[in-house]
Amino acid sequence: MLWEELAFCSKSNDVSNELPSNMEEILIDETPAAKCKKGNHNLILDLEVGLKCMNCGFVQREIRSMDESEWGEKITRERRRFDRFDEEENSNILGKLGFEAPNTNSLHEDCVSSEGTVWDKIPGVKSQMYPHQQEGFEFIWRNLAGTIMLNELKDFENSEETGGCIMSHAPGTGKTRLTIIFLQSYLACFPDCKPVIIAPASLLLTWAEEFKKWNISIPFHNLSSLEFTGKESSAALGLLMQKNATARTNNEIRMVKIYSWIKAKSILGISYNLYEKLAGVKDEDKKTKMVREVKPDKELNDIREILMGRPGLLVLDEAHTPRNQRSCIWKTLSKVETQKRILLSGTPFQNNFQELCNVLGLARPKYLEKLTSTLKKSGMTVTKRGKRALGNEINNRGIEELKAVMLPFVHVHKGSILQRSLPGLRECVVVLNPPELQKRVLESIEVTHNRKTKNVFETEHKLSLVSVHPSLVSRCKLSEKERLSIDEALLAQLKKVRLDPKQSVKTRFLMEFVELCEVIKEKVLVFSQYIDPLKLIMKHLVSRFNWNPGEEVLYMHGKLEQKQRQTLINEFNDPKSKAKVFLASTKACSEGISLVGASRVILLDVVWNPAVERQAISRAYRIGQQRIVYTYHLVAKGTPEGPKYCKQAQKDRISELVFACSSRPDKGKEKIAEAVTEDKVLDTMVQRSKLGDMFDNLIIQPKEADLVEGFSILMP
Repeated sequence: MLWEELAFCSKSNDVSNELPSNMEEILIDETPAAKCKKGNHNLILDLEVGLKCMNCGFVQREIRSMDESEWGEKITRERRRFDRFDEEENSNILGKLGFEAPNTNSLHEDCVSSEGTVWDKIPGVKSQMYPHQQEGFEFIWRNLAGTIMLNELKDFENSEETGGCIMSHAPGTGKTRLTIIFLQSYLACFPDCKPVIIAPASLLLTWAEEFKKWNISIPFHNLSSLEFTGKESSAALGLLMQKNATARTNNEIRMVKIYSWIKAKSILGISYNLYEKLAGVKDEDKKTKMVREVKPDKELNDIREILMGRPGLLVLDEAHTPRNQRSCIWKTLSKVETQKRILLSGTPFQNNFQELCNVLGLARPKYLEKLTSTLKKSGMTVTKRGKRALGNEINNRGIEELKAVMLPFVHVHKGSILQRSLPGLRECVVVLNPPELQKRVLESIEVTHNRKTKNVFETEHKLSLVSVHPSLVSRCKLSEKERLSIDEALLAQLKKVRLDPKQSVKTRFLMEFVELCEVIKEKVLVFSQYIDPLKLIMKHLVSRFNWNPGEEVLYMHGKLEQKQRQTLINEFNDPKSKAKVFLASTKACSEGISLVGASRVILLDVVWNPAVERQAISRAYRIGQQRIVYTYHLVAKGTPEGPKYCKQAQKDRISELVFACSSRPDKGKEKIAEAVTEDKVLDTMVQRSKLGDMFDNLIIQPKEADLVEGFSILMP
């Protein structure tokens, strides 16, 4: 009956049974979906299925229903075609289709004699941008093209005066939107330029969503995704579809996207990890071994050459990611041929001046030697062994010299637009008193921050876990001395209280805090740098409030696929959803994404890098937030978390000194929101708690306090 029904449908549709004679005879002004809707399917022969559409999957003729002679003739022809495809030594999609390398510096004819500015290429958009974005837009143009005047672009086309720049705008202030607008205008003037956006894998979907949100007609090809968007080259797709789905390699799928990017005005997106894998340079210390764990072949070499030599413009999102000059990704990006680069980072200063120098060098590779020399002269260097020496000490003379070098190509916006447009931000360090059991386990762990100690990071890891809940010590590898203090009896006791939040001051605080936030209908965002505390807190929340994972409690970690992450983000930000608490790994989602559904942010543990903390807070405190954002840095008294936070604050101050705002001062048209002084939730908790029971001290707006006197309370 099914075969009869298929035959009937085929007859009624009266569609030709012949394969298309030329895969490239496709209307370029009509999308594949529109053609399929009209019945104009792009048919190919699949040896397992039959005649099917390569776009929508419609099957015109099953392989079993085809006439024996017809079947045999076509199979023979296609089989030979497959054999040639597989056997040719240099066979790949780019080699099959062929292409000429366009001149990435060629200026569009309309711009040569045009009057006006680059703003005219995107009419009406200027009024939709914030002042710092407008200024940043022109700053990028002047660095990459020398001018914003259309009739002057030709004069700077091959000028050595132009080069890369850094947009150091505070997280959440619209860097992605600004960059997309720039790319629109730049491609209007230089249509043969081939832009590449390199970003952490989790942010590529965010970029794709932004292109859709602003209705950008320029195709965005995500090389880190193996799914097609329908905007790929029909010719390349047709060639790929000739192979069985199980026989197609990932690199062949990527070749389709790369070819589509090369042949038409479009933008290529790729993650740092994949870029390193596909284009990574050879390890200079081990010249006989490739950095990638991929066997070199002709196809991979073609991809590598394209990714290194073809981009006419490079955009590095979260550009502080490749900051280690010994890493493969830093070495690779340093050797990309184009000098036209845009680095986006709300927190370019991460740990020390050497890392900052490396980031600046990616923007202007020719400046790297000058930057390094400036650091050495001022004494702000890091030793080869990684010791910070004077790297983080405040050296006003050196900072001024560094700022002078940075000034021409670094644009800074400190986030005043957030102060003007958002309800407000209140930061607080909450110093908590651990209960007896937790204090006993903390004291049993070898607290040693001597840099000569080999296991210093392992010790910090154990202390961070136990400061969240003492039962997490079971997830740690204990030393012999620690085993003597934490014996089997104590471990058995800790196992029994695993689901008791009162055995830890941080989980106790969190449970009471969430309970109060639920009453006032505010959502809570909880960050930790480790997975084990988040998993345990998930169980505590489910047990205490009878909630369901995936509904009231959402959990994002690094192993989630990108689509799953975006689904969680959308669910949490939806005011109509059941979601109340979002548990997040700082490594998985502290950068780039928007979690404006939360108005309360809790940082469970303290990290050395202040930029990690700032990025985490900026998931909620960003454009689009409708409420006052309250943040809480939880510190367990008597642990190294106090001194660690002080060191973090010192780094944060250095960053503030280096990156002074380069935006023009506001004329006073917008009133900056007043400082938030009240916190109903925290005040209620303090009143509930007996003096000295849970809270030891509160430090409000800590980064604005004196770095020595204001933080002495945190020292053990």
